[in-house]
Amino acid sequence: MFEIIKSNTKFNFVNKFGIAGVISAILVIASLVLIGTKMKYGVDFRGGAEIQVKFQKTENLDELRREMKSAGFNGVSIQTIGEPQMNEYLLKVSANEGNLNEVTEKVSQTLTTKYAQDGVEIRKVDIVGPKAGAELRKSGFLAMLWALLAIMIYVGLRFDFKYSPGAIVALFHDVTIILGVFALTGTEFTLQTVAAILAVIGYSVNDTVIVYDRVREHEAKFVGRDIKDHINNAINETLSRTILTSGTTLFVSATMFFVGGLAIRDFFMAITLGVVVGTYSSNFVAAPVVLLFDRFRGEQAKTADANA
Repeated sequence: MFEIIKSNTKFNFVNKFGIAGVISAILVIASLVLIGTKMKYGVDFRGGAEIQVKFQKTENLDELRREMKSAGFNGVSIQTIGEPQMNEYLLKVSANEGNLNEVTEKVSQTLTTKYAQDGVEIRKVDIVGPKAGAELRKSGFLAMLWALLAIMIYVGLRFDFKYSPGAIVALFHDVTIILGVFALTGTEFTLQTVAAILAVIGYSVNDTVIVYDRVREHEAKFVGRDIKDHINNAINETLSRTILTSGTTLFVSATMFFVGGLAIRDFFMAITLGVVVGTYSSNFVAAPVVLLFDRFRGEQAKTADANA
């Protein structure tokens, strides 16, 4: 098999777990603060209307925003969708339960009045009420929570329950940092983001399971050795595979992020971040937690023996 790094390499990853833990803790705490204070929820989750329009000619986005603002719509989000020559735009406008239909109709009237000479065509209108948005937001977070719990049970049954906390901590680390970057950059959290996060959870746990599987093999093969040796050997032996797999996935997701267009940019932003953070966490978050949990269980066993 083609290898970038030989399987007999002896990098001491365990020695780097301390500094990696500090970096991860800082990133997670900063991300939680950003999520709590700066996260922007899309129309899917806060309620409002999405209006897809098409013009006969290309419109200037800044001018379009100014026109909508002058018509009394504050905080309207406008972006192009599809190929630039298609002249299609997506307008997102917030509204509350009481004036949702009124605001939607007013936006449509404003567009057809101000841009009649540009051949404006309202192609689609999607309305989400604030209550429905809140429910969707709750369901989105629950979906991620259930995914984490299901993975914890799977890892516990597939390997040993001492591995489950590491997998869950690593996934929580990945999801939190991705959402923190979304909050920091002002990128909206939408249903598309939830789909991307669920995909990242699946990708990241697969990477973690590869390392865990090799650790378990070494534990069975070299009984009596320190688990630090097993973890170091497992990460070194899978390093070439990790670089190749993550590198190719990252190349595809980054390409889609930069040239795939605005309609899928947020999705591939989450995937790209997830590949980078997930690869890091498989080696520098999941593995150290296994080490800590193994030490904890060892201490518990010693205490039980002493009390017996």
